[in-house]
Amino acid sequence: MTALQDLEWFNAPLASEMRGDGLWVKTGDRTDFWRGTFYDFWRDSGHFGHVGVEGDFSVEVTIDGRYETLYDQAGLMIRVGESHWIKAGTEFSDGAVCLSVVVTNDHSDWSMQRLPALSGGLRLRLTRHGEAVRVQYLRESDDQWQLVRLAYLPPTERADVGVMCCSPERSGFEVVFRDFTLGPAIDRRLHD
Repeated sequence: MTALQDLEWFNAPLASEMRGDGLWVKTGDRTDFWRGTFYDFWRDSGHFGHVGVEGDFSVEVTIDGRYETLYDQAGLMIRVGESHWIKAGTEFSDGAVCLSVVVTNDHSDWSMQRLPALSGGLRLRLTRHGEAVRVQYLRESDDQWQLVRLAYLPPTERADVGVMCCSPERSGFEVVFRDFTLGPAIDRRLHD
């Protein structure tokens, strides 16, 4: 079983340490993952604590951040290369915490929806079934996972998966990741 302290950093953050049962992270200056679309910049400087995985899997984590500045973000990432990856999680936009998903297949796309007030963080799950990645979330008050997106990512034998955080407009965004689990893919059923 993979634990938070076992993840390897791609672009190490300004600071990180285990605090109790959580991984506390402080972001570096103007970090992000993005490729081209709309903004015409290419960034591969975000922080990604990852482990290699073969085949299909489900990964979950609870995210609890101190959102203060536009685009502060934290969540999960699946990466099969510099130009093919998915990041999903919480992101600060227009004064509110939103659920954000960026799917990148050569160029990035972005979907976002405002979340109701969070207490105790947000539980996020990504599941890979071949070329399909399912993005789901669970709030503390929910009793059922909410489907956010079903996205395409090129099929590969191996992918890197783990926690991600960025602060495109500053340094010093602080986030805690808790209850990280990585295991076999959940059932393929999308509807109960």
